[in-house]
Amino acid sequence: MLTKRQNLLETIHGGKPDRYVNQYEAFAMLFNNPHSIHDPAPEYGKPPVKNAWGITKVWPEGTPGAFPIHDEEHIVCKDITKWRETVHAPRLDYSDAEWEPFIKEAEKIDRNEYFVTQFIAPGIFEQCHYLQEIQNALINFYEEPEYTQELIDYLTEWELEYAEKICKYIKPDALFHHDDWGSQNSTFISPDMFEEFILPSYKKIYGYYKSHGVELIVHHSDSYAATLVPYMIDMGIDIWQGTMSSNNIPELIQKYGDKITIMGGIDSASVDRPDWTPELVEKEVRRVCEENGTKFFIPCITQGLGISTFPGVYETASEVIDKISKEKF
Repeated sequence: MLTKRQNLLETIHGGKPDRYVNQYEAFAMLFNNPHSIHDPAPEYGKPPVKNAWGITKVWPEGTPGAFPIHDEEHIVCKDITKWRETVHAPRLDYSDAEWEPFIKEAEKIDRNEYFVTQFIAPGIFEQCHYLQEIQNALINFYEEPEYTQELIDYLTEWELEYAEKICKYIKPDALFHHDDWGSQNSTFISPDMFEEFILPSYKKIYGYYKSHGVELIVHHSDSYAATLVPYMIDMGIDIWQGTMSSNNIPELIQKYGDKITIMGGIDSASVDRPDWTPELVEKEVRRVCEENGTKFFIPCITQGLGISTFPGVYETASEVIDKISKEKF
């Protein structure tokens, strides 16, 4: 029997996996390091908190994740032309001693079984609208492209500095990076605009990780982004996690499977809901596995971590995937 790590590699390389990769099972996710513990995040159902960038976020009950509060009082960057006055990147100059406990946590992970995986969120596009509010950010891509590019460059340089620290101290095998690029049915910006503003930043960021020992780049965008797949491949993404069924996954696998693996298909909105049942989850998981085959595809809920909003949904999906693996392999 292949290890979880080996089975994932067989799957994404079109080899001989002996079962489905079961959602996030192959990734030993690392969330904490000297920066993250000084970057407050809201807890589910708890009051809002201000993070290290000055962004106030809240995670309401019954929602899949935290999001910024964007009333007039809380928007960090109200005027993109004056972004340097309001946007201030958090420090990253932590000592070797401060990194030591997190190095030890990474060293405990069996790298034969799992990919030691660094979690990073938000990404470049999300951080732009977290700082500005999404409608303002989208308008500024059109009306203030030079200032928008300056802000993106600033965020990119900070991410590259962060990447340098992570690769030096943690030495991850994989990167799990969030950045939502669309709604269920459309990308937030056009492919041409994405190529101009977003692609160059990620070629630098993901290129740095790849050149410093990171084997896999897993990018989360639970959205429609089929038109961006060529750019995902160009920037070095190995696995697109969060791929919603609106992307026509069978077509993507047929067209790009030897270059990028699709991880998703089980739309969270379809199964992760108050009235969910084991039968509903099984029906959806079976549909997804039947449609998408066993290579270049990882069945997974589109949620951006191995969790669900409503208790039991994620675990039930995993049980069904195991059941289907016994039938198909």
